Amino acid sequence: MNRQTSETQKGIIGALACYLLWGAFPLFWYPINQSDMPSMQVLAQRVAWSAVFAVACMLVFKQTQTVWQAVRQPKILLTFCASSLLIGSNWLIYLWAILNNHVVDASLGYFLNPLVNVLIGFLVLHEKLNKMQAASLILAASGIVWLAIPAGQIPWVALSLAASFSLYALIRKLAPMPALAGLTLETLLLLPFALAYLGYCAWQNQLYFGQLNSLQTSIIVLSGVATTIPLLLFASSAKRISLSLLGMLQYVSPTLQFALGLMLFGETLNASRLAGYGLVWCGVAVFLWGTWLAGRKASS
Repeated sequence: MNRQTSETQKGIIGALACYLLWGAFPLFWYPINQSDMPSMQVLAQRVAWSAVFAVACMLVFKQTQTVWQAVRQPKILLTFCASSLLIGSNWLIYLWAILNNHVVDASLGYFLNPLVNVLIGFLVLHEKLNKMQAASLILAASGIVWLAIPAGQIPWVALSLAASFSLYALIRKLAPMPALAGLTLETLLLLPFALAYLGYCAWQNQLYFGQLNSLQTSIIVLSGVATTIPLLLFASSAKRISLSLLGMLQYVSPTLQFALGLMLFGETLNASRLAGYGLVWCGVAVFLWGTWLAGRKASS
């Protein structure tokens, strides 16, 4: 086995581990579902413990200088203020979805995410759409409309998750930074607001943290580890395998979330909703097929 093959295998294993961990997030948060803890408090705790673990990792890997350099540059700092707001919103919507039995809707958001990336590239960056991309967007949009009409409202959980994460990725491109350093800065920017909110909850005698059982408390404390580890695996894998392969593997995550929503959380899909999801999945399939063809053409 040559070195390149070995690196590719490591990249695939790392990416699969990353997406399996992200896909298993509903399982990770499941004990909190039984506590009636508000989503905003869960988010604040996640931000706080993520900041603690991220800073600890920065100290271990001796990368603190990267964050200090970013803080001293107003343009980069402003960019990360925007990205922290978007990732915080994404976390909040996702946590709300899990804690309110909308896991299947959340999985739809991450099926849509790559397609929304293409749409934003077209609308904001004026990138050209090929026929496959255009067809995938039309199919996905048809699925969203199909879901919205009988429900009387758009699937806001899915669309909000997809839009917030796609915009987050776009903004992060404006200020490239290693994954760990970026997460550290974002959680530190969110930390004062998280602590202020938790302090207010404590003052109102509404803080849940001290009332949780040992398992639930452990979940909250370990949320920083659960947030950081997949990100580090993703960053490591992205250096070893192609973006097209990484993009195809990412569907492991929403597929696992979808299965957990049906099997663990007891959510259901009637025929009408299944048809809407089917249109979105057809759009994803067309997108993946187009990506594979483009990669094959580029390598030939």
